[in-house]
Amino acid sequence: MTTLSPGRSAAYLPFQRRDVRVALSNLVEDLGRTFGAMAGAEPVVRLGVTGLSRAGKTVFITALVANLLERARMTGLRAEAAGRIRAVYLQPQPDDTIPRFDYEAHLTALTGPGSGAAPHWPESTRAVSELRLSFRLDPGWLLGTVRDARILHLDIVDYPGEWLLDLGLMELTYEEWSRDTLARITPRTEAEEYLRHLTATDPAARLDEATATALAASFTAYLGAARRAGYSDCTPGRFLLPGDLAGSPALTFAPLVLSTTPGRGSLGREFARRYEAYKAKVIKPFFQNHFARIDRQIVLVDALSALHSGPRAVEDLRQAMAATLSAFRPGQTGWLAGLLGQRRVERILFAATKADLLHHTQHGRLTAILAALMRQAKERADYAGAETAAMAIAALRTTVEETVRHNGAMLDCVRGKLEDGRVAAFHAGDLPDNPAAILTPAREGAHQWLDGDYAAMRFLPLSEGLRPGQGLPHIRLDKALDFLIGDLL
Repeated sequence: MTTLSPGRSAAYLPFQRRDVRVALSNLVEDLGRTFGAMAGAEPVVRLGVTGLSRAGKTVFITALVANLLERARMTGLRAEAAGRIRAVYLQPQPDDTIPRFDYEAHLTALTGPGSGAAPHWPESTRAVSELRLSFRLDPGWLLGTVRDARILHLDIVDYPGEWLLDLGLMELTYEEWSRDTLARITPRTEAEEYLRHLTATDPAARLDEATATALAASFTAYLGAARRAGYSDCTPGRFLLPGDLAGSPALTFAPLVLSTTPGRGSLGREFARRYEAYKAKVIKPFFQNHFARIDRQIVLVDALSALHSGPRAVEDLRQAMAATLSAFRPGQTGWLAGLLGQRRVERILFAATKADLLHHTQHGRLTAILAALMRQAKERADYAGAETAAMAIAALRTTVEETVRHNGAMLDCVRGKLEDGRVAAFHAGDLPDNPAAILTPAREGAHQWLDGDYAAMRFLPLSEGLRPGQGLPHIRLDKALDFLIGDLL
């Protein structure tokens, strides 16, 4: 995995070295796009944006669009720095059956002016949505005699990362899923209430809908508590984001202790049937209708919150991300390979969000920790030539940096506005130079960090200093986009 250093030039982004086969493949693809443009075709690239809850998907897309429409802060996007982008504009949502990402409402929430309310964080991603941006590009010498400019459409697809975690359910029977889930959650205090319900439940008893509903509700409550505690493996993903499936049988099941195969008409047999219905009618359609069409992908990771929650949350995040990445190696997942064929995501960026909560001197350490968290999953995955990178970003910068005196020493901090209106300086803790200091206790199941503590803070969006035509303040949002689609610009 390529690790992007925050000290690099804004106009340079290192990529992984590709072998001859991949280079030739990309050359053929680039020529196809070029001659397609000469023939009048307008290419479309679909960018998937995902991440687990609170990773910052809605803010990322809103800030990305705002900064592409007003590109004064996008100097790290090499096509912009070279003057190849003539204009960027919003287009109508191309898919009439998918909700449009509500960019305007989210931007109003983040900036405040004109809404009568102070800047605040918008609602989180709860379902799939899309938005189309169109680039009018300088064609360069090859097309200069044919047309004045060419058009590239960017379709941004927003979807919850929890839905990707559901991919792991496809290879498990209900009995296997129940066993694995209960083994994982039994030590957690958040699961105590559900486990009490489970103790009083007989899977062989005849199905009773009141019992089934109570069990599903209790399990859903556990998932919510686990997510608030910093755990990442909150599957099935639709239990916390049900949408129009709320109350349906496909979302009314839970793991059971099964010593024998449940008989016909029993609670256990019905839960197994509903589990299979969830796989067939919820998971598969998502991959077929949305995921299968993605060309480039960014995976947002809230590593700082996991660090704050402790070693077990970090290990849980590592395992959850490994499960998520299985979606990007369809050659090793039978049903998904048949669904996607040979189509694969071309570039994948793993982005540690909320870098504005750290002084810039720690950004390189955060990137290294993210790269280490992803390394095992990357080594296990077959990306078949996909380029990958890791980076620390803040789609919307909410802080300014300052150095304060603390206990007789100078401490690098960030300062921002809290939700109660106070302005405070904050030091999240010094991240280690060696990521092993994080990963080793996490894998060993330590209850707490031995050599430090990592705090988390929630600042409000900044409203001061925003000027028309400048876009929103960020950290490396331009470099992230340059990696994802810079070759197409």
